[in-house]
Amino acid sequence: MTDAAPLLQGIIPPMITPLTGRDQLDHAALDRVIDHIIGGGVHALFVLGSTGEAPSLSTDVQREVVERSAKHVNGRVPLLVGVTDTSYSRSLELAQFSADYGVDAVVLAPPYYTPFHQDDLTRYFAEFAAECPLPVVLYNIPSHCKVSISLDSARELMDVPNIIGFKDSSGDMLYYGQLIKMTEERDDFPLFMGPEQLLAESVLMGGNGGVCGGANLVPSLYVEMYDAAVAGDVRLVHRLQQRILRIAEKLYGVGDPPSGYLKGIKCAMSHVGLCSDHMAEPLHRLTDDKRQTIERNLRELELPIEVTS
Repeated sequence: MTDAAPLLQGIIPPMITPLTGRDQLDHAALDRVIDHIIGGGVHALFVLGSTGEAPSLSTDVQREVVERSAKHVNGRVPLLVGVTDTSYSRSLELAQFSADYGVDAVVLAPPYYTPFHQDDLTRYFAEFAAECPLPVVLYNIPSHCKVSISLDSARELMDVPNIIGFKDSSGDMLYYGQLIKMTEERDDFPLFMGPEQLLAESVLMGGNGGVCGGANLVPSLYVEMYDAAVAGDVRLVHRLQQRILRIAEKLYGVGDPPSGYLKGIKCAMSHVGLCSDHMAEPLHRLTDDKRQTIERNLRELELPIEVTS
C-alpha cells in the first residue's frame, strides 16, 4: 500500500485504446491520442476503462497499454489504470505492474460476473485496497456489473485506508447527491461523474470533476465546462452544456445502443486523424453508412479539434 496519494480533480478522460487489429496496439496512435488529450488541458488520464475496451483486451495488450502510456505521459499529468477483472489475482497483478511503471492510482469496479452481496463487496474492496501497491479509486458502474455500490457500502469504504476517491456512472443524481453530502467535509476524497451529460450538474452540486469520454476528441471543451462550473458561471455552463449534449446526439446516437457511444467516439477520432476505429472484438466498427453520418455530423458540429502529427 502506498503512503502518497495524488490529488485528483477536474477532467480525467477515459482514454480509448487505438488498435490496428486483433490484440494489436497502435503505438503511434496511442502517443498521438495521449498528446492530443493532454494538450487540451486535462487534469489526469485514465487508461483501460470501459471506453478503453479493457475487458476485451488480452493481458499482454493491457500491460502494453500501461507501459507505453506511462512512458509517454512521463509525469505530465497523473495516470490512472483500470484494473477491474473477474479475477482478484489478475487485478492485483495489473496493479503491481502499473506501480512498477510509475502509475499514480488504479480504478476498480466490482467484478462483472459474480453477483455480490454488499457485505462481500465491501470486504472485496477493503482487502484489495490493503494489498494494492497504489491508491484505489472506486468505480460504481451498475450497467456493466451485476451490483451497485450501495450508499451504506460507499460510506464504509470511504474510511478504508488507500481508497482515495469514487467515480459514479450510475446516472442517478439522487445517489450522487447523497455521495456529495457524505463527503462534504472530506477534501481528500474526490467524487467524479461518469456520464458527461451530467458533468455540469454534478460539479455545480459540489462534485470534483468528470471522467468524460468526449474528452478523447475535444478535451478543451470539457475542461472549459469544468472551469465554468467551478467558477459558478451558470450562463457559460449552459452554453457549453448544449454543445456537449449535441456531441452525444450527433456522435454517440448514430450507432445502436448500448455500444453506440463507444463506436461513435472512436469513429469520430478516426475521421480527424487521431487513430483508426478498429474495435476490440466482439465489437466491430460502425457500418460504412453510419461512418459517413458521423463524418457529416462532425462537420456540422464544428468542433475545435487540433491534431498534431
